[in-house]
Amino acid sequence: MEEDIAEAENRMAEPGFWDDTQSAQKVINENNSNKEAFDQFHELADELEELEVLLEMIQEEPDDEMEQELATRASELLGKMSAYELAMLLDGPYDHNNAIIELHPGAGGTESQDWGSMLLRMYQRWADKRGFQVETLDYLPGDEAGIKSVTLLIKGRNAFGYLKSEKGVHRLVRISPFDSANRRHTSFCSVDVMPELDDTIDIEINSDDLKIDTYRASGAGGQHINKTESAVRITHIPTGTVVASQAQRSQLKNREQAMGMLKAKLYQLEVEKQEQEAAALRGEQMEIGWGSQIRSYVFHPYSMVKDHRTNFETGNVQAVMDGDIDGFIDAYLKQKLNRA
Repeated sequence: MEEDIAEAENRMAEPGFWDDTQSAQKVINENNSNKEAFDQFHELADELEELEVLLEMIQEEPDDEMEQELATRASELLGKMSAYELAMLLDGPYDHNNAIIELHPGAGGTESQDWGSMLLRMYQRWADKRGFQVETLDYLPGDEAGIKSVTLLIKGRNAFGYLKSEKGVHRLVRISPFDSANRRHTSFCSVDVMPELDDTIDIEINSDDLKIDTYRASGAGGQHINKTESAVRITHIPTGTVVASQAQRSQLKNREQAMGMLKAKLYQLEVEKQEQEAAALRGEQMEIGWGSQIRSYVFHPYSMVKDHRTNFETGNVQAVMDGDIDGFIDAYLKQKLNRA
C-alpha cells in the first residue's frame, strides 16, 4: 500500500496532472482512500502494542482496575479490527462508490407494500448509523400503506461494497396487521443494488433505444407535488430496463439523474451476464426468481432473521429492522472471499 501511495503522489506532481480533472480527482480519491487505510492499520497496531504493555504490567503486578481497563479496551479494539477487516474485503472495482438501491414489493397488495416500507426504513436506519447520506430518487407510494417502489441513492465511502450483499429477494413471515382474521402472511420484496457510476465509465447507449416519459413528481405522504411534469422515466427498449427520477426540481436534472441510473443498471446487467456465463462454465447452478430468496425475516411463530446464502442468523428481529445488518454483510463478504 505504501508503494501505491508513493506512486500516486508522484503522478500528482507530474506536469499536466490537472489537464483531465475527472481523472485527476479519481487518482486523488484513491490515494486518500489508501492513506486512510494505511493510517488506520498503524493506529490499530499502536493500540495493540499498548494493550500488550498493559498486560505485561498486570502479569507483573495484578490490579483489578487495570484488568477492567484491559478488558474494556481489548473489546473495543476487537470491534475496530473487525470493522477494518470488513472494509479491506471491499476490493471490487466499484466497491468504494455510492450505491443505488431499488425496492420492489412482490404481489400481495398492501401487505407486501408495507413490507417494502419496512425494508426502506431498515436501510435508511443502517445508512444513518454509518453517517451516510440518503437521497430519494424515485418514490411511488402504496395504495393504502407502504410503497409500490422506491429508489434511493446512498452516499458514503464503500456504500456499494457493503450493500451489494443485499441484492435479491427478501421474505417476511408475520401475522398481518391488515388481516382482521389475524392470519399469518408471507410477503416478498425484491432489492436491487447498483454502484453509482461517474463519467469515466463508458456505457454505450443508443438514443433510438430509449423511450422517455415525463410526469408530475410526488414524494412520500404526498409531499413535493409539482405543477409541472419534472419527473422523468426512461425505458431502455432492448432490455426492458426502466428507471425514473423525480428528486430534482428540473426535468433536465431528473433526466441526467435517470440516465446515470440507466448506465448503472446496464452495467450491472452485463456483470450478471458474465457471472452467469462463468458459473455455467464451472457447472454451477444459479437460482433465479421469487423462490430464491436470499433472506427470511420471521416474526411469527418465532423470531428469527436468517440469510440463506451464508446461514448467518439472529433472533433479534427488532435490531435488524432498526438497521443492524452488519452481521449479514460481514458473513456475505467473508464467504465471497473464501470462494475467490
